[in-house]
Amino acid sequence: MHIAAHVFLAIAVIMLVARVFARLAGKIHQPPVVGEIIAGIALGPSVLGLLPGDLDTKLFPPEILPYLDMLAQLGLVLFMFIVGLELDMTLVRGREKLAGTISLSSVILPFAMGFGLTFVLYPFHNETDAGPVPFLGLALFLGIAMAITAFPVLARILTDRGMHRTTTGVLALACAAVDDILAWTLLAFVVAVVQGEGPADVIRIVVLTAAFAALMFGIVRPLLKRLVDAYRRAGRLTPNILAIVLIGVLASSVMTDVIGIHAIFGAFIFGAIMPRQGAADLTREILERLEQVSVLLLLPLFFVVTGLSTDIGGITGAGFWQLALIMLVAVGGKFGGAFVAARLMKVPSRQATALGVLMNTRGLTELVILQIGRQLGVLDGELFTLLVLMAILTTMMTGPLLRRVYPDRAIAKDIAAAERAALGVDESYRVLVLVDDPARADRMAAIAGALLGTGRAGKVVLSRFVAREASPVELGAGLSTNLTLMAATVDDLNALASRVQATGVPATVLSRFTADPWSDLLGQADTAEAAVLLVDADWFAANAPSGDGTGTDLSGHRFSVAAVRLPEADAADDAPVVVIAGGDPDGRGAVLAGAAAARARGTELLLHLPDGARLARRFGAALAALHADGLGYRMVERSEADAAGAAIRVVAAGLADGAASSPGTAAVTLWAGQDVADAELTEALGALVTEDEETTGAPRT
Repeated sequence: MHIAAHVFLAIAVIMLVARVFARLAGKIHQPPVVGEIIAGIALGPSVLGLLPGDLDTKLFPPEILPYLDMLAQLGLVLFMFIVGLELDMTLVRGREKLAGTISLSSVILPFAMGFGLTFVLYPFHNETDAGPVPFLGLALFLGIAMAITAFPVLARILTDRGMHRTTTGVLALACAAVDDILAWTLLAFVVAVVQGEGPADVIRIVVLTAAFAALMFGIVRPLLKRLVDAYRRAGRLTPNILAIVLIGVLASSVMTDVIGIHAIFGAFIFGAIMPRQGAADLTREILERLEQVSVLLLLPLFFVVTGLSTDIGGITGAGFWQLALIMLVAVGGKFGGAFVAARLMKVPSRQATALGVLMNTRGLTELVILQIGRQLGVLDGELFTLLVLMAILTTMMTGPLLRRVYPDRAIAKDIAAAERAALGVDESYRVLVLVDDPARADRMAAIAGALLGTGRAGKVVLSRFVAREASPVELGAGLSTNLTLMAATVDDLNALASRVQATGVPATVLSRFTADPWSDLLGQADTAEAAVLLVDADWFAANAPSGDGTGTDLSGHRFSVAAVRLPEADAADDAPVVVIAGGDPDGRGAVLAGAAAARARGTELLLHLPDGARLARRFGAALAALHADGLGYRMVERSEADAAGAAIRVVAAGLADGAASSPGTAAVTLWAGQDVADAELTEALGALVTEDEETTGAPRT
């Protein structure tokens, strides 16, 4: 077989096995990268080499390995660019002291322990095929191997569990971001020390590296902002824009390789200086394009190159206690450094424990460091294998351990606490409105404002859900894209809140990622202690379990649900509010909502009660205080209610009649919550006049 054909066959097999193992990893709630790393090991002497026929050598003969290695290095360079591109240091804002302290401790302690571990391991691993291993070089690399945290894998774990919306999750991301910067900077220095031929050479490498970083951040970074303008003009990622990015990645890699550190540092720095402001769509498209080349084709080759150097079967008897010692130092150093620092900074025990667990995530980032150590001749085959196993085990244990110390119920509680803190929950009457369609946002907010009524402390809570995008890169988290989506959503809601407040109605905003909108919306309403949950009728029909109005279950919820169907155009300013209600809790809720809307609009309330005169007298008595306060209302027949041309028509859900009576009518169907069921209607309606009477000493006119 021609050598090119043999390379193509090997690549095809690698891609197939990598895909299968990545899917299997997902089935057991592990990041895909774990499956791909194991796939690379399985194709090497550890598994395939144990089968009859010497299959690993036949599939990967020595003559094709240089080609696979070259492609693997290209994949590694692209991956490091992705790491730099996804590293968002805005996560650290407001947490500089806390994140910096925890990160510094979680790097220094494991680095020191790894350095100390060398005194035990060095006699067993003091020589490689290239010759004697310098003690300092091995000690420095063991320190780095113990100190690293894989930001992309950690971010993926957090986003998969929804923890990036919690205080603990954001703090973990901030710590990992600082940790990455510290570790890569330290690694560059370590490579300079190992590569340098003396103190003068080390100083030369360090000075040139600093000059390169200054050039990239001071000159190249401002120039790259032009890519955003070019992208906006084109409306897409053009071949020219992508070519500029790839040329920059490769040129930066060449420069750092010439300096004497490693090509990956240039790629990482180029990713770090890519524009962030207004570049969310550009970043997303770059990540999507690179996934097709890097994740599917090139990086699996890197895993196989690593796997061919990993021989689990070759571990000696002494290797097993060495692995146990390596695991003890790796886990204990990272966990202890993060946990102790977090507790000293007054972080609660559960959150501090979660941080310690998360900081142990190593993943592909660890393999990158180990490959550098092997290339520099400081790691022999057995120690390399032991450290690869450590990387896999510490990454695999993160998810299960995190679920034990930070279960789903704790995540839900923390998300609710964050939302309550953002809302500043008080004793005011709150209407939570889901703004699912930006085109109708202002009109939905206006209905919510009307349901507040006047005369009492009230607030409109504007909510919108964001469907979290699937990660554009399996080896990362897609974190920057999702955070940008959320930021854009919150910006839109804040702009809407400003417009609502300009009308004199207090407003605040609430948003979250969701996979189950209806359940999450009910949870939001509970968290906000809302009195009314207002949703669009079409959204309600599509998302609520009983969106047709039959059997909508609000047991356990204190708020009422109001589903509104907006008209094509608004009614006249003096159009009345119509209520169609019975004597059940839904009816009382409809009367309360209709009276509030009529009072807020300053228009007449028309009340149709199918159940007869006795109910009319009961509701009339309850409305007496509002009538004395200036609210005009009349009991009407159904024909007059239908012909009234109402601005808002509120119908109790039990009557199953929400059709608008005219083109300008907003039709609201209301399901009463527990608060309405428990309340006395006269008292509830009286709350609409209490504040004004207390403030002015007389009813409002």
